[in-house]
Parts: sequence; C-alpha cells; structure tokens
Amino acid sequence: MADSVQNTPSDPAERYLVLLNEHERALAAYVHALVPDRLDAEDILQSCKLTMWKQFAQFEPGTHFLAWARKIAFHQILNHRRSARRKPLYSAEPAFLEAVAAEIDRVSDSLADRSEALHDCLRRLPENQRRLVLLRYYEDHDIAAIAKETDRTEAAVYKLLSRVRAALNDCVKARLASSPA
Repeated sequence: MADSVQNTPSDPAERYLVLLNEHERALAAYVHALVPDRLDAEDILQSCKLTMWKQFAQFEPGTHFLAWARKIAFHQILNHRRSARRKPLYSAEPAFLEAVAAEIDRVSDSLADRSEALHDCLRRLPENQRRLVLLRYYEDHDIAAIAKETDRTEAAVYKLLSRVRAALNDCVKARLASSPA
C-alpha cells in the first residue's frame, strides 16, 4: 500500500516529519517486537530515525514509507546485535530475525488494510450507531453507562451493539474482498 501523495509538503524536512509522524507508532511496534530489551529498542529507534533522515533523499515519494522504514530498522537491529555481541534470547541467526520481521510485515499490512476498512465502515454507520460504538470501544463505557446515556435498556444496548458489530464485520469483509490484492 503506497502512502498518499496528495497534499504532500514540498519541503523535504516537512515531508519526512509528516511521514514519520504517520508511521512512528507502527515502526516502534516493529522494533520492540524484534528487540526484547526496551532501552535497546529505544536506542535503535533513535538511530533508525537519524539514518532515515540522512537517507530520506533516497526514499521514492508515493512508495510505502513504513516498508522503507522497516528495512532501515531491520538493518539497525542487526548492526546493534553485532556491535553489542549480546546473547539473544531466541536465536543468534540473522535468518531468525529475518523470518520474524517478514511475518510482522505480512501481519502488519493485513492489519493496516483491516483497520482502514473498519474506519471506512464506521464512517458509513448511522450517527446513533457510530456513537454507540465510540462510547463502548473508544471511550470504554460499560453497558449500564451507555444505556443511561442513550436512554435505552441494557438489553437494548446489548442487542444493538451485537447488530452493529455484525454489520461492521460484514462491511469489513466485503471491503477486503473487493480491494485489489
């Protein structure tokens, strides 16, 4: 999935910061998944961001920024492990890290597609149903609080949430089935 190029700033520094801001959490999750020590992971992330900035002129606009960033992060992790000569928890083989990284890439792209489909499906819900979903899953209200706030019985809230979840599930499946692979 390529990053959006519409409304792209012309200044390279600004473009870099916009893209980094958009993908920073996913990049951090990737590094933390591959590096068990939190402090090491944070050091690698900082080094990765610096390297990404230095190499940003080589990034091709319109391509997948996160995939490019992950590749740089992966090499930073390998370099860190070589220089630290640490005893890894699972395997000393770079092939192991490559396999884990490939699986994270595969799952991450799939989850990103599902997340995008879900956001689109949520936007299409009627306002009262979208509000119910937001109260329950984004604001973490319990059923009793939602019932009180929406002037419904708890049973009615359970039933409506069940119907909304089923509709969202069907919508997401349909979106994913219709999107190009």
